[in-house]
Amino acid sequence: MTTLLELIEQQSARLTQAGVSFGHGTDNAFDEAVWLALWKLGLPLDDLDGVAQRALSGAEVDAIDALVGERIATRKPAAYLTREAWLQGVPFHVDERVIVPRSLIAELIADGTLDAWLSDRTRRLLDLCTGNGSLAILAALAWPDVQVDAADLSADALAVARLNVERHGLADRITLHQGDGLDAVHGQRYDLILCNPPYVNTESMAALPPEFRAEPALALAGGADGMDFIRTLVAQAHEHLADGGVLVIEIGHEAAHFERAFSPLEFAYLPTSAGDDQVVLLTKEQLA
Repeated sequence: MTTLLELIEQQSARLTQAGVSFGHGTDNAFDEAVWLALWKLGLPLDDLDGVAQRALSGAEVDAIDALVGERIATRKPAAYLTREAWLQGVPFHVDERVIVPRSLIAELIADGTLDAWLSDRTRRLLDLCTGNGSLAILAALAWPDVQVDAADLSADALAVARLNVERHGLADRITLHQGDGLDAVHGQRYDLILCNPPYVNTESMAALPPEFRAEPALALAGGADGMDFIRTLVAQAHEHLADGGVLVIEIGHEAAHFERAFSPLEFAYLPTSAGDDQVVLLTKEQLA
């Protein structure tokens, strides 16, 4: 008899030995094995303790073994195999049309950091480069009085975003727009613009492990220094912000490139669990 915990430990060792990469919802082999096993069995993903000693049938062992084998053989992120990812405790549909949601901006919505930049006059928000719509949805859930626009260049990504907007019953508060950057919302102004853009520089793109290369390059690659999209955004954002509005941009590990590209622009970093220099805030006045 094999218990669920025993099988998870075996599959964790298997993932480690295979040298797979993480970063799409988990950051280690054990948590990845837990996710895949519980999902395959249709069990709650947050209650391993409650089912750890469950005895597995031969068919269940074989099914989990096959799923982990697919994860190893394809090097696809686990979310592409389960067709679901969680961000700040909220589930989202995910497939190969979008990157797996992991934006640090989600933390800033959930922990109230961005509340300091909002007021009772805040009415409109834009999630630019929305992908599967996760930031737009988290923002709509956090701020019930705010109307949200969500824009992306990719029609495929917006099709996934539409699934998620409908899943969370927010079609009356989130409007999807297709277009290149801020051109997707020409003439519109917002109190808050959130953007997790393509910002990975060319050298880093070339070094990405297969799990990241399985994602749409359009949503990752930011040019030689990672700043191609962000340059255009910073140049145009002033005209799309209402008085007192702010722009929040995730830049990941590209702080040096950002500072070099936009010196002597004044801005603020917003600390996150991944570091103190991975998300940038710019006011309308600074952008002017």
